[in-house]
Order: sequence, then structure tokens, then C-alpha cells
Amino acid sequence: MAGPLAGFKIIEFAGIGPGPMCAMLLADLGATVLRIDRKQPANLGIPRPLKYNTLLRNRYSIALDLKNEKATALALEMAGQADAVLEGFRPGTMERLGLGPDDCMAINSKLVYGRVTGWGQDGPLSAYAGHDVNYLALTGVLDAIGRSGQPPSIPLNIIGDYAGGSLYLAVGMLAALLHAHQTGQGQVVDAAIVDGAAHLSSTFFGLIAGGIWQHERGTNILDGGAPFYDCYVCSDGKYVSVGPVESKFYDVLLSALEINPSSFGPHSDRESWPAIKEALATRFREKSRDDWVALLEQSDACAAGVLSFAEAPEHPHLKARKTYVEIDGIVQPAPAPRFSLTRPERPRPPQGTSSALNQEALAAWLTPDRIAELRASGVLD
Repeated sequence: MAGPLAGFKIIEFAGIGPGPMCAMLLADLGATVLRIDRKQPANLGIPRPLKYNTLLRNRYSIALDLKNEKATALALEMAGQADAVLEGFRPGTMERLGLGPDDCMAINSKLVYGRVTGWGQDGPLSAYAGHDVNYLALTGVLDAIGRSGQPPSIPLNIIGDYAGGSLYLAVGMLAALLHAHQTGQGQVVDAAIVDGAAHLSSTFFGLIAGGIWQHERGTNILDGGAPFYDCYVCSDGKYVSVGPVESKFYDVLLSALEINPSSFGPHSDRESWPAIKEALATRFREKSRDDWVALLEQSDACAAGVLSFAEAPEHPHLKARKTYVEIDGIVQPAPAPRFSLTRPERPRPPQGTSSALNQEALAAWLTPDRIAELRASGVLD
């Protein structure tokens, strides 16, 4: 593997959502990640054929029965060689399997042990199930997203699972790996989605305290309340997004739309917002989305067409940057961010857990003789 994390070895215990996303990110950046799946596959997320589970790209998998002492011993053996382990089970699960932080770090004191959960490793809710929408609900984030007078809008599972969970786990593990490299001391990283989502909302707590942000959703500058930060329907039923928060960019937008700014009060005046929004809505309904894009996109109007997932990979800017790649016939986002020197390789498609792949999967961890021994004992297929 190439990339800034080339040479780092990570064990991923198979889970759903934020765990695989974090493992994919680390693997995309060059780490050698080995995913340990269950012998009997559990219902891990949305059922689909392996090739369509794009979060499993760029790493090998093996199947182990972690209730078997020999399989547990193998997992510990590999943790002894790893730079990091990551898991996303309920608190206490890994400890019951004999694979908790104390077990793994007893044989590898430099190990970074990454854990991602919804509620965290402790607290009154830590033992209970939940999903992205519940974690966002508890932090106030969900209540803030949506239109005035409407129920909260659910922002897929990107803000909670992937931003508040996966990315915070990745940042935490990278920081801990740096510390371990400098000091020789490993540690546990407890990434809770509620903590990450709350941290992402830091700006808004400041705005609320300053009396700048109203608690009613859909009435503020960044939640669709302001006419200059919203989406408008066009003549073809598609949408254009506008976001000229700064007055100089707002003036560019109005000029392109041939709307006289003197018809309204200042764009920062909340009392002017309804009239400005109606004027913009009326104007955008006069042309198709793509007509408006041709006029506005390559300007400082801060406007862009609202594209579907199917349309996005075909946008000229994203094509020029190669933001999307095709892997095994599946178009998907390319690794991010970009590096000038240690450029990651093109991702490989998800790999199964068949016995034919075990030799390749374990080549970075075990000798051929050891693999043969594990096969003979039934630990590996």
C-alpha cells in the first residue's frame, strides 16, 4: 500500500456504520487493515452483495469464531503485531471475548485501541442500542435541522455516524498513534457519536449564547431561514442552492438575477428576508436549473445546482479533480484528502473471507507455516 499511513498495521473487528467507515479511511490512506469478520455473518447494516458494500474496500477480511479460544488467541497474536485495533461494539463486548484493551495492551503496550459507539463507553445510556438519528436528537443537532413549522429533517447518517463517529475516531487514533510513536505508550480512544456530534455544533452554542441564533429551526442564517442561504425550485422542478452570506457576493447574485437590491432593506435585516426570499423564488422559477447554473456557477454568486448522487460524478469540476472513481463497476468517492508526496493507491474492491484469500490476507501478519497450522486446526477455513 502507498499513502501517508503505509507501514501501519491495524486490526478491524467487523461492525457497522462508523467502524467500517473509519477503517476504510485509514486503509485509503495506506494503512494495512485486516478486518476480522464473524464465522456466521450477523445482520451488519443494510443487506447487500459484497461488491456493493463500498465501505469494505481496500482491505482483506478473515472469518473467525471469536468464541473459540484458539481463534481468540490468534486475534491476540495479531494485535501483538498491530499498531492499532478498532471496534464498534457495545461496551463490555470485547472484554467478554477476552479481546478488550487490557487483554490486547498486555501483550502490546504501544497499541492504540480505538472504540466507537453511539453513547460512549460509560454513562446512563451506554449499555443500550441506538442509531444515528437518536444520537443527533440528544445533542440538539437534529432539532436545529429543518424548515420552520416542520419536523426535524434527517441528514442521512453522515453527521452522526460518519462525521461525529468515524472521523472523530480516525482523528483520535491518528493522534494516539503519533503519541505512541513519540513515547512508546499506547492508549484507548473512546469515540462516542454523541460527543463528536456535539463538538461539531460548537459554533452554534456560541451564536446562541450571543443572542445571534434562534432556537426555532428554519429561522436563522444557515438553516434555510435566510433568503441568501437556501435552495430554490426552478422551472423544471430541480433546485439551485445559493449561499452568498457576504454582502459583496449577495450583490453579485442579485445583479446576475437582474434584481434591484434597493427594492429591499439590507440583506442582514431579518425583516427584509420574506420579501427577498419571494423575489428570489419568483425569479428562479423562470428558468431551468441548468440554465441558472450556466449563468451563475462560474461567478462569485455562491450558487450551484443541487445534483443527485447519480449526477454528481458527471459534474465537470468533480470529473476534473477525479473526485469519484470506478472500482469493480461501482462509481464511488475517491480517497480524500489529497497528498502532494505520499499519494494513496487506487482503492481495491471489497474482498471476501474465502479460504483461497486467507494466504493473501494474512501474508503481512503470519508465516505460511503458521497459516497452514491454523487451517489444520480448523481456526481458519
